[in-house]
Amino acid sequence: MALILNIIWFILGGGLVSWLLWVVLGSLLFLTVVGIPFGFAAFRIAGFAAFPFGRQLVDSRVVGEERVIGTGLANFLWIILAGIWLAISHILVGISLCLTIVGIPFGFAHFRLAAVCFAPLGKRSVPK
Repeated sequence: MALILNIIWFILGGGLVSWLLWVVLGSLLFLTVVGIPFGFAAFRIAGFAAFPFGRQLVDSRVVGEERVIGTGLANFLWIILAGIWLAISHILVGISLCLTIVGIPFGFAHFRLAAVCFAPLGKRSVPK
C-alpha cells in the first residue's frame, strides 16, 4: 500500500514539487560555508518529501548517531530564516488537499513535512 501511495504522491500529491524545492533549497545552502550542514539536512528531507509513506523522520539519536553540538541553536536559526516559510507552505497545501476525500492522506503527508520544517537538523528517515 505504501508503494502505491508513494507513486501517486510523487506524481499527483506534490511529491515531485516538494522534492524539487527541497533539493533547490539544499543546493542554494551549499553555496555558503555556513549553510552546508543545512544543505545536507535539506537533501535528507528531500528524500523523505519524495516518498513519505512507509517512512518516518526520527531524531538521529534514536538510530544511534551522535548529535552534533549546536544543533539546537542551528535549528532555531533555521526556523527564523527558512523553516517558518516552508512550514506555512506545507500547511497551506495540506489544507487544500484535505478539502477532498482523495487528498486527505496527501494532506497529512504535507502536515508531517511541515512539522519537520521546524527542526530538520539531526533528523533521519527510517522505515516504519
